[in-house]
Amino acid sequence: MTTSTEITLGVLALQGAFREHIEYFQKVIESHPQEYSKFTFTFIEVKTEDQLRRCDSLVIPGGESTSISLIAERTNLLQPLMDYVKSENPIWGTCAGLIFLSKQLKNGRVGQKLLGGLNVEVTRNAFGRQLDSFESPLDFSSFIPDCHAFPTVFIRAPVITELLHDGPTESKSESDSIFYSQNNYNNKAPIEVLHSLKNHGKIDHELIVAVRQGHILGTSFHPELATDDYRFHKWYIDEFVVKSKNKSTDI
Repeated sequence: MTTSTEITLGVLALQGAFREHIEYFQKVIESHPQEYSKFTFTFIEVKTEDQLRRCDSLVIPGGESTSISLIAERTNLLQPLMDYVKSENPIWGTCAGLIFLSKQLKNGRVGQKLLGGLNVEVTRNAFGRQLDSFESPLDFSSFIPDCHAFPTVFIRAPVITELLHDGPTESKSESDSIFYSQNNYNNKAPIEVLHSLKNHGKIDHELIVAVRQGHILGTSFHPELATDDYRFHKWYIDEFVVKSKNKSTDI
């Protein structure tokens, strides 16, 4: 009798759109039963260190980045999260999750902490306030097969303003309001820019909104709010979670 491979995918549930992520992951598995017949997926909300230890993969959702980091610190989950990014387990941060995963942050708030898993500088609220939120159909077919016109939702979204190939730029002055991660982890994988926006509104330069660095994915937008479109979540399961699990179980 063939036994299935168990995979536990956790979504950090301190604040933000964590339930939506879980719902979309469940839809992926339910709609492709044969494709994932070799696996038994469990999706959990992560609020404690014990729950985090169970995870083969972690998603950090959108929400309010300052609140997420402060709650993590107050609940003694900040250091376990910093340790988790050092593992080879896949991690995906969306919007506030991208901010939380960054190595340095522009326009941050006092007391805000960073996990330092992605060697990038991120700028908060890069498009403006809540009223400047928008939805745009984007073409992700360069890295997700046949993924054209995906309905991306940007809500007070951050953007990646610098790729830190040589580490944090701590030479910047304090007037730049740059916040740095205190995590000593150095992600040595190359940084891949997956998607940029060009000539958006009044902005005449590229805005990086999706990157990958090894086992960590960061997106400025909210795929979990794309109505009934879970292609991005399926790609994450296939490209990150399943591949990582298969690699770890290879003899």
